[in-house]
Amino acid sequence: MKEVVIAGAGLAGAEAAWQIVKRGIPVELWEMRPVKLTPAHKTGFFAELVCSNSLKSTSLDNASGLLKEELKHLDSLIMKVAEKSQVPAGGALAVDREGFAEGVTKALTAHSLVKVINSELKQIPDGRPLIIATGPLTDGAFKEAIVELTGEDYFYFFDAAAPIITKESIDLNKVFEASRYNKGEAAYLNCPMDEQEYQQFYQELINAEVFPRKDFERGKFFEACVPIEELALRGQKTLTFGPLKPVGLIDPRTGKLPYAVIQLRQDDKRGNLYNMVGFQTNLTWPEQKKVFSLIPGLERADFVRYGVMHRNSFINAPRLLTQSNQLKKEKGVFFAGQLTGVEGYLESTASGLVAGLNAVNLVRDKKLLSFPQETAIGALHYYLVNTMATDFQPMNINFGLFPPLSKKLKSKKERNLHISRRALETLDSFIRINNI
Repeated sequence: MKEVVIAGAGLAGAEAAWQIVKRGIPVELWEMRPVKLTPAHKTGFFAELVCSNSLKSTSLDNASGLLKEELKHLDSLIMKVAEKSQVPAGGALAVDREGFAEGVTKALTAHSLVKVINSELKQIPDGRPLIIATGPLTDGAFKEAIVELTGEDYFYFFDAAAPIITKESIDLNKVFEASRYNKGEAAYLNCPMDEQEYQQFYQELINAEVFPRKDFERGKFFEACVPIEELALRGQKTLTFGPLKPVGLIDPRTGKLPYAVIQLRQDDKRGNLYNMVGFQTNLTWPEQKKVFSLIPGLERADFVRYGVMHRNSFINAPRLLTQSNQLKKEKGVFFAGQLTGVEGYLESTASGLVAGLNAVNLVRDKKLLSFPQETAIGALHYYLVNTMATDFQPMNINFGLFPPLSKKLKSKKERNLHISRRALETLDSFIRINNI
C-alpha cells in the first residue's frame, strides 16, 4: 500500500501521522531528534512542548477553547494525550510536559503502520504524498531545499510581527480614514497624537519591560524589523520621522498635521482585523496592552495577536498553499504546523490534522477537504491563504477570523458562545457529509 512520508514529529507531524494511520495507511515518519537537537528542544520525544506547558483556555467563549473542542470531535491524538497528562491550571489545559511528549511518542511508535526514521533530512524526500512539518526552527540544508521546492525567497527566519486588533474595539470617533497625501483609496485608519500625548506614550514605551531573548535568538535585527521600542531609544523624535511620521496625513477634523500618527492597516478581507503598522515589538504582552492603549482610539483595543519577535521559519502561505495545506505547484506535497504560518500548539495540531486528512484523500483519489470558515479550523486556514501575501505574518486562532453572526449581540461573551455553537454544529455536519 502507498505510504505517506512525514518530515518532522512535532505537534503537527505527530497529529498528521495519527490521522493517517488510524485510516489504515502507513506512514514513514522522519524526526532528527535525538540524533540532532535544536537549540530549543531538550529530548528526543515527539511533540515536545518548548515555550510553555499550557494549551490555553478550555472555555467555549474563548477561541482556543473552541479549537480544542473541534480537535476532540476529530479524534485528535494530541488532545487525547493532553487530557491524560493534564495538571491543575484553573480554566486552562496544562500538561506534564515530559508525560505528554512521552505519551504521544508511545502512541505512534507502538503503531504497526508507523515507521520512524531518526535522521536529519537535508533534501526533500522523493516519496509522495509528503507532509513537511519540520517546525519554526527549520534551518540549514533543509531550509534551502524548501526554498528551492517552493520557488520563493520569502522564508522568514526571524518573526517580527506587529500587534493585530479588532476593528470593533477601535474608537472610530478618535481616528480618521486616509492614505498618505490622499494617494489611492483611504486604506488606513489613522490614530492622531498631539505632542503631549506623544510624550506620554514615548516615556512609557522606552521604560516598558521586554522579553529576554534566548541565546540562539540574539543578533542584529534587519533595519526594517527593528522593534518599536529599540527605535524609540535612538532619540525622542525618531518615531515621528519613522513609523509615526504624520507627513501627508491631514486630520480632517482639525485641518492640520498631527504631531504623530499611528497607522492601522486592514489585515483580513472582511475588515474585522487591523494591523498596527511598524509596531513589531519585543515588549511583554501586559506591557503592550498598557503602552499601546495610550494611543488615541485604542484605549479599549482588543488584541487578537500581540507583537512578537523571535526566531521562526515560515513560508508565504497565501502565495504557496491551498486551504487544504497542499502546495499549489506540486500536488503531492503538503505543509503543516508553524511552517504554514500558524502560531500556537493547538493551531499547529489543527494544521497537521488538515494535512493528514488530505494526504489520506489524495491516496484514495478523493476530493481534498477545505474546512468551513464557520469552524475554528476552517477560519484559521482560510486566513492563511487569503490574507495579504506581501506582508504575511503568523496568526493564532481568534474570533476575529470568523464570519460575523447574522444577528448583533452586545455581550462579547454571548457573541463568542454563539460563534462556538455555530462552529461545532457546522463541524459535526461537515464530518458526517465527508465521512471523516
